[in-house]
Amino acid sequence: MIAREEHALKIIAEDLRHGRLKLKPENLDDLWTLYNVIQPGDHITAKTTREVRPEGEARQKKGRRKLVTLRLEVKRATWDRALNRLRVLGVIREAPEELEALGKHHTITIKPGTPFLLEKEQWPKYMLEQIRKATEVEQTPVVIVAIDDEEYAIAVLRHRGPEVKTEEKTRLPGKLEAERRESAVQAYLAEAAKALSSVWREVGGPIVIAGPAYMKNRLHNHLREKHPELAERVSALVSTSSAGQAGVYEAIRSGALDKVLANIRMMEESQAVKELLTRIGKGDGRAVYGEEQTERAAQYGAVETLLITDEKLRTAQDDRRKALENIMHSVEKQGGKIIIVSTEHEAGKNLRSLGGIAALLRFPIQYNNK
Repeated sequence: MIAREEHALKIIAEDLRHGRLKLKPENLDDLWTLYNVIQPGDHITAKTTREVRPEGEARQKKGRRKLVTLRLEVKRATWDRALNRLRVLGVIREAPEELEALGKHHTITIKPGTPFLLEKEQWPKYMLEQIRKATEVEQTPVVIVAIDDEEYAIAVLRHRGPEVKTEEKTRLPGKLEAERRESAVQAYLAEAAKALSSVWREVGGPIVIAGPAYMKNRLHNHLREKHPELAERVSALVSTSSAGQAGVYEAIRSGALDKVLANIRMMEESQAVKELLTRIGKGDGRAVYGEEQTERAAQYGAVETLLITDEKLRTAQDDRRKALENIMHSVEKQGGKIIIVSTEHEAGKNLRSLGGIAALLRFPIQYNNK
């Protein structure tokens, strides 16, 4: 069994009264969340290495690096995609006295597994929700079917591990009896698809097909021909050496499901932007975009879902950021939902082309242009 909570952002300590959260990222998604949360003016405290030079005449010699704890006032954070890390540049505000480093610049590197303290004068509600969401155990179930020409098993993966729902074995005619074998294969695939449909309708979620190449691909093709609604939910084909229960566990150990789970959030963002573009294309009055129209819709209490790119929040200057946060606060007070859309995928790029902010509305609103 696997425990999803081992792979979620951890809040080690919390003191929001003083604006402090001690955090420990566990994966690349966590680093991305932090990249969008850490802002200029924040303070970050973490262990890091800094060069210490000897005193006196020997100061000209190259110093040695020493492990120390520093507190920085953040100037900027950069996302190093090549090395999968965050680099936080800032001015040293607290340091061991022997370093003589106060007021100097330093960069702290944050990787998965690096604990650190993040301090803000005030935590906006949407940022806290980003942090909370990253710490939540993934509840979306994943349906796994592991199949070969002798058996199949269908399991539902939740955070506590897989629960096997169905197991069946079969004996297909030999390859020398081609006609009989093909007829039996078709019946076998139909039976597996029916069982898969039953499980999926019960729990929903993405579907993963695992197993040796031939039968795994045959089942996928069968779903596309006979059950297109299931085929649309297939998120991954995973090659395993076995099927049945053993194949389910092999698929989990392969790590392929981590990518599937990470894609769930992207799917939510993509579906919301797709709905926005559909409403705009149809001239549906229940969609607006751009800061001015979105702000006015929020003032009317009409916003059901606010969409805003991570890039727009991250790069906005103080006045603009405050205006965006006011829109978000207004939507939250009216019971609206906020989706921060990553510009790392197509949906985010589409939203960026509309000004980086838009909204799905509860009802159309009329603009009185003066």
